Amino acid sequence: MIKLTKLNGEKFVLNCEQIVAIECIPESKIILHNLSFYIVRETPDEIIQKSVEYLMLTHSLNIHPKV
Repeated sequence: MIKLTKLNGEKFVLNCEQIVAIECIPESKIILHNLSFYIVRETPDEIIQKSVEYLMLTHSLNIHPKV
């Protein structure tokens, strides 16, 4: 899950694994698997960075089995 900001300043959390595409219009339009979308203040590069960090964290947790 990544934290993003709508154009009105409202913060929300999005499951980045549902992102299909990001358009720059010039705001960022995030399109999801179900074809719904969000328009946010963050740039595509920021969204990608947040998604990569989240995915690295979740995958690293799965690498180390719990004893």
